[in-house]
Amino acid sequence: MSTWLEDYALIGDMQTAALVGRDGSIDWMCLPHFDSPAAFAALLGDEQNGHWWIRPAAGAIRATRRRYRPETLILESEWDTPEGTVRLIDFMPPRTGVPHVVRIVEGVSGSVRMSTALRLRFDYGNVVPWIHRSGTEVVAVAGPDSVWLSSPVPIEGHNFMHDSTFTVSAGQRIPFVMTWHPSHTEESDHLDAEKALSRTERFWHEWVEKCTYEGDYRDAVVRSLITLKALTYRPTGGIVAAPTTSLPEDIGGVRNWDYRYCWLRDATITLEALMRSGYTDEARAWREWLVRAVAGEPQHMQIMYGVRGERRLAEWEADWLPGYESSRPVRIGNAAVGQYQLDVYGEVMDALDLARRSGLHSGEHVWGLQRSLVNYLEWCWDEPDEGLWEVRGPRQHFVHSKVMAWVAADRAVRMIEEFGKEGPLERWRALRDTIHAEVCEYGYDARRNTFTQYYGSQELDAALLLIPEVGFLPYDDPRVVGTIEAIREDLMVDGFVLRYRTDRDDVADKLPGDEGAFLACSFWMANALLSIGREKEARDLFERLLALRNDLGLLAEEYDPRIGRQVGNFPQAFSHVPLVTTALNLSHHDGHRRGEVA
Repeated sequence: MSTWLEDYALIGDMQTAALVGRDGSIDWMCLPHFDSPAAFAALLGDEQNGHWWIRPAAGAIRATRRRYRPETLILESEWDTPEGTVRLIDFMPPRTGVPHVVRIVEGVSGSVRMSTALRLRFDYGNVVPWIHRSGTEVVAVAGPDSVWLSSPVPIEGHNFMHDSTFTVSAGQRIPFVMTWHPSHTEESDHLDAEKALSRTERFWHEWVEKCTYEGDYRDAVVRSLITLKALTYRPTGGIVAAPTTSLPEDIGGVRNWDYRYCWLRDATITLEALMRSGYTDEARAWREWLVRAVAGEPQHMQIMYGVRGERRLAEWEADWLPGYESSRPVRIGNAAVGQYQLDVYGEVMDALDLARRSGLHSGEHVWGLQRSLVNYLEWCWDEPDEGLWEVRGPRQHFVHSKVMAWVAADRAVRMIEEFGKEGPLERWRALRDTIHAEVCEYGYDARRNTFTQYYGSQELDAALLLIPEVGFLPYDDPRVVGTIEAIREDLMVDGFVLRYRTDRDDVADKLPGDEGAFLACSFWMANALLSIGREKEARDLFERLLALRNDLGLLAEEYDPRIGRQVGNFPQAFSHVPLVTTALNLSHHDGHRRGEVA
């Protein structure tokens, strides 16, 4: 049986990341970058697809307890054994050159016999490297990749793996350092594990000190912000949705997607979370990545890009991998990159508007880009699209997409009216009014007092909760309140919000199987309830969502109440970002209430 997602921890160096199980095994890691082929892929298969464990040689496999060092991404796992207690410290130093994984075994008490086993399998578990020794180091080479493992512990090779047993006593610390190099280059200087640990801890403490949030949920907010920082590709500022691919939305099903890319749909909420938490530099880097990525002809703007702004993200299947808990296919790349999603024009315009209002000034070339986007939108806004959720069924006139087209026009109008930019003001005002009128006529069901998923549909969509958030209608509009109530009635299952129903004939995505509750949607509901004056319900829902995090404060994309487990890619930025904004909104609401009482 596969390790549950809740049993994994994240470590990373802001260019790639690894998942470390409660059993001391690294089961997923792509080298050298987030979107590179995995060198450890046991997460989507078994041990033969690559992993690296360190743990006691006898007794319980799972750690007795674990934690991150406070306000860092340094993982500490401890095992209590009959012989004593041992601690494993796992981290990746912020990268200045090549990537390193550092694992330090520390004796806490007694004298504990330990075991380590390393199976490197490049190309998503498909390639067994040629392994040799270079002095005291183990070197694995295949094609463009080479990995060097350094440790004072003798490591022996057999059966296409390398392993060792050794003893650690109280007060003793034994380091293991794994380093990736391009196979055609020479090894870099040796990394001092203890100095790297001190430097890494200092880096995270200094970074967290910038956080301006001091509310009731600070621990949860800081952990989410650290996770978001870990999912940032530092050289460009791009933020991946998750460090994994093909972790299923439905265990055993086909809803398995590659999330190691950057989505435009995340732009505004990510900027908002960073700016409101005090991280101006990260917000600016994300904004600059966004501008570079979408540059070009507006009709060719994509819904997602690679971490460096790549456009070609062709989807293929790694058919040698059985998938997480037999959930196939395992997909590499994402065919949704070629979809037409109207909402991205609104996402980009909204993000750039927020950046401008937050003091992130930009040159005239950015306004030129915005003008091009809205000029193109005038000709395409009334076309059907695949929508926010990247459905793989027929295109529809999705209401959320039309609302975001309105957002694009509205933000362009505001840039002219409020910031004196040059543009066809009256024409864009007319465009804004036309879109608004059409959505209210064709996207609203007056009989049920709710907006619908798409024109003519009887179905609902959690994305409709964003209608007042983007300013299309105020929260106290009866149509907004009615939509919130309808979604609460129809899409809430066991207290969590589904994106839309997948158990009816009119399902938009046309895929078999079900899915869990998309966690971002539940955070949206908490914000919506707060905004219509239902603070207790909002806070109860928010705290129920916080309780879903694993013991380290991490969230996947979804939660499946049928089996009581997190599902989907892990950890997921699109879950942690709305966690931050909801916590900020709850604290802001508390501040206003205290002011009124005073």
